[in-house]
Amino acid sequence: MLEAAQPQGSTSQPPQNTVIPLPSCWDQSFLTNITFLKVLLWLVLLGLFVELEFGLAYFVLSLFYWMYVGMRGPEEKKEGEKSAYSVFNPGCEAIQGTLTAEQLERELQLRPIVGR
Repeated sequence: MLEAAQPQGSTSQPPQNTVIPLPSCWDQSFLTNITFLKVLLWLVLLGLFVELEFGLAYFVLSLFYWMYVGMRGPEEKKEGEKSAYSVFNPGCEAIQGTLTAEQLERELQLRPIVGR
């Protein structure tokens, strides 16, 4: 049982002692502080607009802004990620947990499940 000697620099395996740095507590508290400040600013502006009698308009426009910011573009989709809408997936494949029409009919009419 002889093993072939390999030079030190030609190994194909990565080093075993690699450490992946975790996000520090400071980073998380900074994001929390920024979020808190944004909410506080929004509340102050809401109070100002209520005094100016434009509170409802400010609130509705804020909702539209949050919806716009919350939506992702197609370029932000990860590789292999499926859409919640099955028509946009290859082969119209539904994601796990989706209620299909066949399943609903089975459950409402108490049909036996095929394959059991």
